[in-house]
Amino acid sequence: MHTWPNLLSSSPTGPGHPSHRMPEGPELHLASHFVNEACSELVFGGCVEKSPVSRNPEVPFESSAYHISALARGKELRLTLSPLPGAQPPRGPLALVFRFGMTGSFQLVPSDALPPHAHLRFYTAPPGPRLALCFVDIRRFGRWDLGGKWQPGRGPCVLLEYEQFRENVLRNLADKAFDRPICEALLDQRFFNGIGNYLRAEILYRLRIPPFEKARTVLEALQQRRPGDPGPLAPKVPTPTLRGTPEWEHGSLEKGGCGHKALQPHQQQYPAGGKSRKKKSKGAQRGPEDQVENPPSPNKAPSRTRRARRGLPEQTAAQQPEGTSLQRDPEAPCVPEKGKRRRQPATSGRRRPQKIKADTPSSEPEETSAS
Repeated sequence: MHTWPNLLSSSPTGPGHPSHRMPEGPELHLASHFVNEACSELVFGGCVEKSPVSRNPEVPFESSAYHISALARGKELRLTLSPLPGAQPPRGPLALVFRFGMTGSFQLVPSDALPPHAHLRFYTAPPGPRLALCFVDIRRFGRWDLGGKWQPGRGPCVLLEYEQFRENVLRNLADKAFDRPICEALLDQRFFNGIGNYLRAEILYRLRIPPFEKARTVLEALQQRRPGDPGPLAPKVPTPTLRGTPEWEHGSLEKGGCGHKALQPHQQQYPAGGKSRKKKSKGAQRGPEDQVENPPSPNKAPSRTRRARRGLPEQTAAQQPEGTSLQRDPEAPCVPEKGKRRRQPATSGRRRPQKIKADTPSSEPEETSAS
Protein backbone atom coordinates (compact mmCIF):
# COMPACT_ATOMS: atom_id res chain seq x y z
CA MET A 1 0.00 0.00 0.00
CA HIS A 2 1.48 3.33 -1.06
CA THR A 3 1.80 5.95 1.65
CA TRP A 4 2.32 8.89 -0.71
CA PRO A 5 -0.43 11.45 0.11
CA ASN A 6 -1.32 12.09 -3.54
CA LEU A 7 -0.76 8.92 -5.49
CA LEU A 8 -2.14 10.16 -8.77
CA SER A 9 -0.21 13.38 -9.23
CA SER A 10 3.18 14.88 -8.41
CA SER A 11 1.55 18.31 -8.09
CA PRO A 12 0.49 18.95 -4.45
CA THR A 13 -2.58 20.89 -5.54
CA GLY A 14 -3.23 19.05 -8.78
CA PRO A 15 -2.90 20.44 -12.30
CA GLY A 16 -5.39 23.12 -13.16
CA HIS A 17 -6.02 23.95 -9.49
CA PRO A 18 -6.40 27.75 -8.92
CA SER A 19 -3.45 27.79 -6.52
CA HIS A 20 -1.23 25.66 -8.75
CA ARG A 21 2.00 27.61 -9.21
CA MET A 22 4.90 27.35 -11.61
CA PRO A 23 7.14 24.40 -10.58
CA GLU A 24 10.43 25.39 -8.97
CA GLY A 25 13.07 23.50 -7.01
CA PRO A 26 10.80 22.19 -4.23
CA GLU A 27 8.09 21.09 -6.68
CA LEU A 28 10.56 19.07 -8.77
CA HIS A 29 12.02 17.60 -5.59
CA LEU A 30 8.51 16.48 -4.55
CA ALA A 31 7.88 15.11 -8.05
CA SER A 32 10.97 12.90 -7.78
CA HIS A 33 9.74 11.59 -4.43
CA PHE A 34 6.33 10.90 -5.96
CA VAL A 35 7.76 8.89 -8.87
CA ASN A 36 10.05 6.86 -6.60
CA GLU A 37 7.30 6.13 -4.10
CA ALA A 38 4.48 5.41 -6.57
CA CYS A 39 6.59 3.32 -8.97
CA SER A 40 8.84 1.45 -6.56
CA GLU A 41 6.81 -1.79 -6.80
CA LEU A 42 5.64 -1.44 -10.40
CA VAL A 43 7.13 -3.14 -13.45
CA PHE A 44 6.79 -1.30 -16.73
CA GLY A 45 6.94 -2.84 -20.19
CA GLY A 46 6.59 -2.11 -23.87
CA CYS A 47 7.35 1.09 -25.77
CA VAL A 48 7.31 4.66 -24.49
CA GLU A 49 4.46 6.54 -26.11
CA LYS A 50 4.65 10.23 -27.08
CA SER A 51 1.75 12.54 -27.84
CA PRO A 52 1.60 13.47 -31.55
CA VAL A 53 1.17 17.19 -30.71
CA SER A 54 4.33 17.40 -28.60
CA ARG A 55 7.42 18.90 -30.22
CA ASN A 56 9.78 17.08 -27.87
CA PRO A 57 11.88 14.20 -29.22
CA GLU A 58 10.68 10.63 -29.50
CA VAL A 59 11.98 8.25 -26.81
CA PRO A 60 13.49 5.20 -28.59
CA PHE A 61 13.11 2.76 -25.73
CA GLU A 62 11.46 -0.68 -25.62
CA SER A 63 11.77 -3.40 -23.02
CA SER A 64 9.58 -6.21 -21.75
CA ALA A 65 10.28 -5.31 -18.13
CA TYR A 66 11.93 -2.26 -16.58
CA HIS A 67 11.85 -0.05 -13.49
CA ILE A 68 11.56 3.74 -13.31
CA SER A 69 13.38 5.96 -10.82
CA ALA A 70 13.76 9.74 -10.49
CA LEU A 71 16.27 12.28 -9.15
CA ALA A 72 15.79 16.07 -8.98
CA ARG A 73 18.43 18.79 -9.13
CA GLY A 74 17.32 22.41 -9.04
CA LYS A 75 14.70 22.93 -11.75
CA GLU A 76 15.45 19.62 -13.51
CA LEU A 77 14.36 16.04 -12.95
CA ARG A 78 16.12 12.97 -14.34
CA LEU A 79 14.03 9.89 -15.06
CA THR A 80 15.97 6.62 -15.45
CA LEU A 81 14.51 3.57 -17.23
CA SER A 82 16.38 0.44 -16.06
CA PRO A 83 15.65 -2.93 -17.77
CA LEU A 84 15.35 -5.94 -15.45
CA PRO A 85 17.62 -8.98 -15.86
CA GLY A 86 16.37 -11.20 -18.66
CA ALA A 87 14.21 -8.48 -20.22
CA GLN A 88 13.89 -8.50 -24.01
CA PRO A 89 15.36 -7.11 -26.09
CA PRO A 90 18.58 -6.84 -24.10
CA ARG A 91 19.67 -3.24 -23.68
CA GLY A 92 21.12 -0.79 -21.21
CA PRO A 93 19.31 1.87 -19.16
CA LEU A 94 18.09 5.12 -20.66
CA ALA A 95 17.88 8.46 -18.86
CA LEU A 96 15.79 11.53 -19.70
CA VAL A 97 16.06 14.99 -18.14
CA PHE A 98 12.81 16.92 -17.72
CA ARG A 99 12.23 20.63 -17.20
CA PHE A 100 8.65 21.26 -16.16
CA GLY A 101 8.10 24.68 -17.69
CA MET A 102 5.01 26.33 -16.20
CA THR A 103 2.58 23.42 -15.74
CA GLY A 104 4.53 20.15 -15.90
CA SER A 105 3.82 17.27 -13.50
CA PHE A 106 3.70 13.48 -13.32
CA GLN A 107 0.49 11.49 -12.85
CA LEU A 108 -0.15 7.78 -12.37
CA VAL A 109 -3.52 6.79 -13.84
CA PRO A 110 -5.34 3.78 -15.34
CA SER A 111 -4.33 3.28 -18.96
CA ASP A 112 -7.92 3.62 -20.17
CA ALA A 113 -8.40 7.00 -18.41
CA LEU A 114 -5.48 9.09 -19.62
CA PRO A 115 -5.65 12.77 -18.60
CA PRO A 116 -5.65 15.53 -21.21
CA HIS A 117 -2.22 16.87 -22.21
CA ALA A 118 -0.41 13.63 -21.27
CA HIS A 119 2.52 14.14 -23.64
CA LEU A 120 4.71 11.19 -22.57
CA ARG A 121 3.39 7.86 -21.28
CA PHE A 122 5.05 4.82 -19.64
CA TYR A 123 2.79 1.74 -19.33
CA THR A 124 3.00 -1.04 -16.77
CA ALA A 125 3.47 -4.66 -17.86
CA PRO A 126 0.94 -7.45 -17.17
CA PRO A 127 -0.29 -9.07 -15.01
CA GLY A 128 -2.44 -6.75 -12.99
CA PRO A 129 -4.35 -3.62 -13.93
CA ARG A 130 -2.55 -1.65 -16.59
CA LEU A 131 -1.44 1.77 -15.37
CA ALA A 132 0.31 4.66 -17.09
CA LEU A 133 2.87 7.08 -15.66
CA CYS A 134 2.22 10.29 -17.61
CA PHE A 135 4.13 13.54 -17.98
CA VAL A 136 1.28 16.05 -18.12
CA ASP A 137 1.91 19.59 -19.37
CA ILE A 138 -1.11 21.76 -20.11
CA ARG A 139 0.76 24.70 -21.62
CA ARG A 140 3.47 22.61 -23.35
CA PHE A 141 6.39 24.65 -22.07
CA GLY A 142 7.96 21.56 -20.51
CA ARG A 143 10.91 19.82 -22.19
CA TRP A 144 12.74 16.53 -22.01
CA ASP A 145 16.16 15.63 -23.40
CA LEU A 146 17.69 12.22 -24.00
CA GLY A 147 21.03 11.25 -22.47
CA GLY A 148 20.49 12.15 -18.82
CA LYS A 149 22.93 15.07 -18.67
CA TRP A 150 22.03 18.09 -16.58
CA GLN A 151 21.71 21.34 -18.48
CA PRO A 152 25.14 23.00 -18.68
CA GLY A 153 25.58 26.31 -16.89
CA ARG A 154 23.28 25.52 -13.98
CA GLY A 155 24.78 25.77 -10.52
CA PRO A 156 24.55 23.24 -7.68
CA CYS A 157 21.10 22.41 -6.31
CA VAL A 158 20.03 24.71 -3.48
CA LEU A 159 18.29 21.79 -1.72
CA LEU A 160 20.53 18.75 -2.16
CA GLU A 161 23.97 20.36 -2.67
CA TYR A 162 23.91 23.20 -0.18
CA GLU A 163 27.64 23.34 0.61
CA GLN A 164 28.59 23.45 -3.08
CA PHE A 165 25.82 25.97 -3.74
CA ARG A 166 27.06 28.29 -0.97
CA GLU A 167 30.67 28.05 -2.08
CA ASN A 168 29.73 28.74 -5.69
CA VAL A 169 27.95 31.97 -4.71
CA LEU A 170 30.64 33.34 -2.39
CA ARG A 171 33.45 32.47 -4.80
CA ASN A 172 31.80 34.46 -7.60
CA LEU A 173 30.64 37.58 -5.75
CA ALA A 174 32.85 39.68 -8.03
CA ASP A 175 30.72 38.62 -11.02
CA LYS A 176 28.70 41.44 -12.55
CA ALA A 177 25.53 39.43 -11.88
CA PHE A 178 25.78 40.56 -8.26
CA ASP A 179 25.78 44.24 -9.27
CA ARG A 180 22.05 43.87 -9.81
CA PRO A 181 19.38 44.08 -7.09
CA ILE A 182 19.08 40.98 -4.96
CA CYS A 183 15.55 40.33 -6.28
CA GLU A 184 16.98 39.98 -9.81
CA ALA A 185 20.14 38.09 -8.92
CA LEU A 186 18.15 35.35 -7.18
CA LEU A 187 16.74 34.28 -10.56
CA ASP A 188 20.19 33.60 -12.07
CA GLN A 189 20.32 29.80 -12.37
CA ARG A 190 24.11 29.81 -12.58
CA PHE A 191 24.14 30.56 -8.86
CA PHE A 192 20.59 29.88 -7.58
CA ASN A 193 19.52 26.73 -9.40
CA GLY A 194 15.92 26.04 -8.38
CA ILE A 195 14.90 29.54 -7.28
CA GLY A 196 12.02 31.20 -9.13
CA ASN A 197 9.52 34.01 -8.73
CA TYR A 198 7.55 32.83 -5.73
CA LEU A 199 10.61 31.54 -3.86
CA ARG A 200 12.58 34.78 -4.19
CA ALA A 201 9.60 36.73 -2.85
CA GLU A 202 9.24 34.38 0.14
CA ILE A 203 12.98 34.39 0.87
CA LEU A 204 13.31 38.17 0.86
CA TYR A 205 10.13 38.68 2.87
CA ARG A 206 10.97 36.15 5.57
CA LEU A 207 14.57 37.32 5.92
CA ARG A 208 13.45 40.97 5.88
CA ILE A 209 15.87 41.87 3.11
CA PRO A 210 15.19 45.00 1.00
CA PRO A 211 14.50 43.56 -2.47
CA PHE A 212 16.29 46.37 -4.36
CA GLU A 213 19.49 46.27 -2.29
CA LYS A 214 22.53 45.35 -4.36
CA ALA A 215 23.03 41.59 -4.27
CA ARG A 216 26.72 41.86 -3.43
CA THR A 217 25.99 44.11 -0.46
CA VAL A 218 23.56 41.56 0.95
CA LEU A 219 25.65 38.42 0.33
CA GLU A 220 29.19 39.59 1.15
CA ALA A 221 28.34 39.40 4.86
CA LEU A 222 28.24 35.60 4.45
CA GLN A 223 31.98 35.54 3.75
CA GLN A 224 32.65 36.29 7.42
CA ARG A 225 30.06 33.87 8.75
CA ARG A 226 29.56 30.14 8.94
CA PRO A 227 26.35 28.32 8.03
CA GLY A 228 23.87 28.47 10.90
CA ASP A 229 25.30 31.59 12.57
CA PRO A 230 22.49 33.88 13.81
CA GLY A 231 22.15 37.44 12.63
CA PRO A 232 20.33 39.33 9.87
CA LEU A 233 21.68 39.48 6.34
CA ALA A 234 19.95 42.72 5.46
CA PRO A 235 21.96 45.95 5.97
CA LYS A 236 18.72 47.81 6.82
CA VAL A 237 16.05 46.70 9.27
CA PRO A 238 12.54 47.62 8.10
CA THR A 239 9.72 48.76 10.32
CA PRO A 240 6.55 46.64 10.13
CA THR A 241 3.39 48.47 9.16
CA LEU A 242 -0.05 48.01 10.68
CA ARG A 243 -0.73 45.26 8.18
CA GLY A 244 2.44 43.43 9.14
CA THR A 245 4.13 44.11 5.80
CA PRO A 246 7.56 45.76 6.04
CA GLU A 247 8.07 48.99 4.17
CA TRP A 248 11.54 49.40 2.74
CA GLU A 249 13.44 52.51 1.97
CA HIS A 250 13.57 51.37 -1.67
CA GLY A 251 9.94 50.34 -2.06
CA SER A 252 7.54 47.77 -0.67
CA LEU A 253 7.31 44.00 -0.99
CA GLU A 254 4.02 42.33 -0.23
CA LYS A 255 4.18 38.78 1.05
CA GLY A 256 4.18 36.53 -1.97
CA GLY A 257 4.58 39.48 -4.34
CA CYS A 258 7.29 40.15 -6.87
CA GLY A 259 9.01 43.11 -5.26
CA HIS A 260 8.15 46.04 -7.51
CA LYS A 261 9.01 49.54 -6.35
CA ALA A 262 6.16 51.39 -4.71
CA LEU A 263 5.25 54.60 -6.52
CA GLN A 264 4.30 57.74 -4.69
CA PRO A 265 1.05 59.45 -5.76
CA HIS A 266 2.94 62.01 -7.84
CA GLN A 267 4.95 59.21 -9.50
CA GLN A 268 2.03 57.14 -10.71
CA GLN A 269 2.54 55.98 -14.27
CA TYR A 270 -0.04 56.10 -17.02
CA PRO A 271 -0.21 54.34 -20.39
CA ALA A 272 1.92 55.73 -23.17
CA GLY A 273 0.25 58.78 -24.64
CA GLY A 274 -2.34 58.75 -21.86
CA LYS A 275 -3.22 61.48 -19.41
CA SER A 276 -3.88 61.63 -15.74
CA ARG A 277 -7.36 60.62 -14.69
CA LYS A 278 -7.50 63.18 -11.90
CA LYS A 279 -10.79 65.04 -11.93
CA LYS A 280 -10.56 68.63 -13.04
CA SER A 281 -12.17 71.48 -11.17
CA LYS A 282 -15.35 73.00 -12.57
CA GLY A 283 -13.45 75.99 -13.86
CA ALA A 284 -10.82 73.83 -15.48
CA GLN A 285 -13.38 71.60 -17.18
CA ARG A 286 -14.75 74.52 -19.22
CA GLY A 287 -12.72 75.79 -22.12
CA PRO A 288 -12.01 79.44 -22.85
CA GLU A 289 -14.88 79.52 -25.30
CA ASP A 290 -17.26 78.30 -22.58
CA GLN A 291 -16.28 80.86 -19.96
CA VAL A 292 -18.30 83.85 -21.30
CA GLU A 293 -20.38 85.00 -18.37
CA ASN A 294 -24.08 85.71 -19.01
CA PRO A 295 -24.02 86.53 -22.73
CA PRO A 296 -26.68 89.19 -23.51
CA SER A 297 -29.80 88.10 -25.34
CA PRO A 298 -30.08 89.73 -28.79
CA ASN A 299 -33.80 90.57 -28.32
CA LYS A 300 -33.65 91.77 -24.73
CA ALA A 301 -34.53 95.44 -24.34
CA PRO A 302 -33.17 97.66 -21.50
CA SER A 303 -35.14 97.44 -18.25
CA ARG A 304 -37.41 100.23 -17.05
CA THR A 305 -35.01 101.19 -14.29
CA ARG A 306 -32.17 101.59 -16.75
CA ARG A 307 -34.37 103.55 -19.12
CA ALA A 308 -35.44 105.88 -16.26
CA ARG A 309 -31.81 106.49 -15.30
CA ARG A 310 -30.92 107.33 -18.87
CA GLY A 311 -33.97 109.64 -19.27
CA LEU A 312 -35.54 107.50 -21.99
CA PRO A 313 -39.31 107.31 -22.41
CA GLU A 314 -41.13 104.20 -21.34
CA GLN A 315 -41.65 101.67 -24.08
CA THR A 316 -45.27 100.96 -24.88
CA ALA A 317 -46.55 97.63 -25.93
CA ALA A 318 -46.83 98.91 -29.50
CA GLN A 319 -43.15 99.78 -29.47
CA GLN A 320 -41.99 96.42 -28.16
CA PRO A 321 -39.99 94.45 -30.62
CA GLU A 322 -41.36 91.30 -32.13
CA GLY A 323 -41.01 88.22 -30.00
CA THR A 324 -41.61 90.07 -26.68
CA SER A 325 -44.65 89.58 -24.48
CA LEU A 326 -47.28 92.19 -23.62
CA GLN A 327 -47.09 94.12 -20.35
CA ARG A 328 -48.67 92.68 -17.22
CA ASP A 329 -51.72 94.30 -15.69
CA PRO A 330 -50.43 96.89 -13.16
CA GLU A 331 -53.27 96.11 -10.74
CA ALA A 332 -52.51 92.44 -10.69
CA PRO A 333 -50.28 91.24 -7.85
CA CYS A 334 -46.68 90.82 -8.86
CA VAL A 335 -45.78 87.15 -8.55
CA PRO A 336 -42.15 86.34 -9.13
CA GLU A 337 -41.52 83.78 -11.81
CA LYS A 338 -40.50 80.35 -10.67
CA GLY A 339 -36.77 79.94 -10.27
CA LYS A 340 -36.04 83.70 -10.40
CA ARG A 341 -35.29 85.97 -7.48
CA ARG A 342 -37.46 89.03 -6.90
CA ARG A 343 -35.74 92.21 -8.02
CA GLN A 344 -34.53 94.29 -5.09
CA PRO A 345 -35.46 98.02 -4.97
CA ALA A 346 -32.93 100.39 -6.45
CA THR A 347 -30.42 101.72 -3.96
CA SER A 348 -29.43 104.83 -5.92
CA GLY A 349 -31.79 107.07 -3.88
CA ARG A 350 -33.99 107.93 -6.84
CA ARG A 351 -37.65 107.14 -6.65
CA ARG A 352 -38.80 104.52 -9.03
CA PRO A 353 -41.00 106.17 -11.71
CA GLN A 354 -44.68 105.27 -11.81
CA LYS A 355 -45.64 102.78 -14.41
CA ILE A 356 -47.79 104.40 -17.14
CA LYS A 357 -50.68 102.33 -18.40
CA ALA A 358 -50.57 102.19 -22.14
CA ASP A 359 -53.67 102.14 -24.30
CA THR A 360 -54.41 98.77 -25.67
CA PRO A 361 -53.58 98.96 -29.36
CA SER A 362 -56.32 98.09 -31.78
CA SER A 363 -55.93 94.95 -33.70
CA GLU A 364 -56.90 96.81 -36.90
CA PRO A 365 -55.26 99.84 -38.59
CA GLU A 366 -56.76 103.34 -38.02
CA GLU A 367 -57.99 103.66 -41.57
CA THR A 368 -60.08 100.53 -41.11
CA SER A 369 -61.59 101.63 -37.75
CA ALA A 370 -62.51 105.15 -39.07
CA SER A 371 -64.49 103.77 -41.83
